[in-house]
Amino acid sequence: MSRSQALLLFLVLVIGGGLAIGYITLPGEWYAGLAKPSFNPPNWIFAPVWTILYILIAIAGWRVWDRGLSVPQEFWWAQLALNFLWSPAFFGFQQMGLALVVIVLLLITIIGFIKVTWSSEPVSALLFVPYLLWVAFASLLNLSLWRLNAG
Repeated sequence: MSRSQALLLFLVLVIGGGLAIGYITLPGEWYAGLAKPSFNPPNWIFAPVWTILYILIAIAGWRVWDRGLSVPQEFWWAQLALNFLWSPAFFGFQQMGLALVVIVLLLITIIGFIKVTWSSEPVSALLFVPYLLWVAFASLLNLSLWRLNAG
């Protein structure tokens, strides 16, 4: 497989997987009916932000794969699994507490990925910084939604 074919495969996996999971677990009436914090962004912002982030995630994953960096690859696959698990936990099962656990673990794996790639593959580490910032914000949003709507 050529490098460009591998990159394309990473892009299709991450963007395609993310969009598919997003489509399967659309927010719907349940989410619309939740009390929301004042900083809750408009719904239209999520698809473009996640599309950009998924491109960055795919490129970072491809870069560590292309360089044969095994520990960063382990963090990369772990974050992808947790990323793809969050929407089903939150929107599919409507379990905000479970989703909060998932997103905190996701945040930890993103930080781990940045840490283990910082010296060996700094471009990949930097590609994950916007992702880290967005997931930190999303964690606060998840926590706020859970607190506002618990019980």
